[in-house]
Amino acid sequence: MDKVSHKRAYTMRDVARLAGVSIATVSAVVNGKQVVRPVVVAKVQDAMKALNFHPDHVARSLRVKKTTTLGVVVPDFSSGFFVDVLRGIEDAARSVGYSVLLCNSDDDVEQEQRHLRALLSRRVDGILLASTDLYAVADTQLHSGAPIVLFDRVPPGYRGAAVVVDNVDAAYRATAHLIDLGHRSVAFIAGRLDLSTASDRAEGFRRALEDAHLPLNGAYFKRGDYHPESGYQNGLELLRLPQPPTAIVCSNGLMTLGLLRAVHELHVACPDRVSIIGFDEPAPDSYGFSLSTLLRPELTVVAQPGHEVGQQAAQTLLRILSDTDPVSAEPLVITLKTELRVRKSTGPPPAS
Repeated sequence: MDKVSHKRAYTMRDVARLAGVSIATVSAVVNGKQVVRPVVVAKVQDAMKALNFHPDHVARSLRVKKTTTLGVVVPDFSSGFFVDVLRGIEDAARSVGYSVLLCNSDDDVEQEQRHLRALLSRRVDGILLASTDLYAVADTQLHSGAPIVLFDRVPPGYRGAAVVVDNVDAAYRATAHLIDLGHRSVAFIAGRLDLSTASDRAEGFRRALEDAHLPLNGAYFKRGDYHPESGYQNGLELLRLPQPPTAIVCSNGLMTLGLLRAVHELHVACPDRVSIIGFDEPAPDSYGFSLSTLLRPELTVVAQPGHEVGQQAAQTLLRILSDTDPVSAEPLVITLKTELRVRKSTGPPPAS
């Protein structure tokens, strides 16, 4: 198809004339509303490219009251887990022609609320939210005017749609693995206990100790904030105790990095003097490299299905947006399992 001059703005009518099809066919190709033969789609796309024609999605959204855009708010772009979640969301949205607007709350309540207001002002069709303020979620859901699906974090008694992992089971199995190796002095570095992820993991740790008839030593239970510095400081405190733990479960990836820094600075051999289990393992890059396997020793981790969390959260929201049957669109909480990947950072406790 010959190249056409771009001196004026072309319309759908011009595309139809150049492609030799009707305006209705061009509209069908642009909006994906009906099946069009591949050869016709190719002709329309060639004409659009030749004319440098771009559909006016803003004008269309005003007509149909739909922007085909999802808003996403996460607490931390630096977290490998949330990076995987965002990839899952984007993959699911793109597959059905939706775009995604991403916002980072930095675990700040006011910033999260500003992002939510901005997304709603841009008339996103729905919102995917990992909230940093679970007590405000109910009000947000009630007054937003757009459906909201939570992921990763949910408030107690939540009755809306959400996708989470079984954090109680994850921490239980991690702690039980250490107990099975012979450890009786097991420490735990928790996250923010006002968040369901942290409180559930702490509960899993407590249950594993209880089932093994081991006491919960207050000196071995530390509270962090999901950021590296808290893992570092708590790690220093644990390893400097007169009777330090022989094993530590650290309940997120960023805090685990801080803990490993403390282990390195104090020259504590892992796993000879202390076994370590971390949380989170980002999906390997295109070369197959994973941070956990590049560390020495290779790190035992609780791997969360981040991509699946994002994918299922987006698919749940899209079903809500497309479903006209109120019964089949009832809220649903989807719970996914984690995987304990045992490597070289865990072993038997040191001989007394």
